[in-house]
Amino acid sequence: MKVALGADHAGFPLKDEVRKAIEAAGHQVIDCGTNSTDPVDFPDITQATCKKVVTGEAERAILVCGTGQGGVMAANKIPGIRCGFAHETYSAHQSVEHDNANAIAMGAWLVPHALVPDIVSAFLNARFDNDEDTRRRVTKLNAMDRIEVTGGHGKEEEKSK
Repeated sequence: MKVALGADHAGFPLKDEVRKAIEAAGHQVIDCGTNSTDPVDFPDITQATCKKVVTGEAERAILVCGTGQGGVMAANKIPGIRCGFAHETYSAHQSVEHDNANAIAMGAWLVPHALVPDIVSAFLNARFDNDEDTRRRVTKLNAMDRIEVTGGHGKEEEKSK
């Protein structure tokens, strides 16, 4: 599997551990930056990383920033991306099994280096349950990519295709 990997400056100190875990699991890394602790904006790294999944160049993405929160927020704004928050193994695999996540975000300030291989493995080895309930819910998640809020009064309209 090809896995897009991106980290901002705060996530950079954990990025190499994530890379090693992906490669140790037998997968290929597509490095989407950054390569130092020099400040960069996490939305830019998130967009570059998740674009690889949206275009089909990668099957999954792993984002690393300070807390993981910025990565999750930015990734979930990209149509076609479903990003979970993964600081432990249960969330890493559950986000794929029940929500068909194709990305996770991790916080370099919060995830112990020793847990990275298990979290990465849980995410990459997980498969979507594909039962009736999970398919229905993911269909609804996908439909939300086409919702547009108009008028500032909470009215939603579906974007025309």
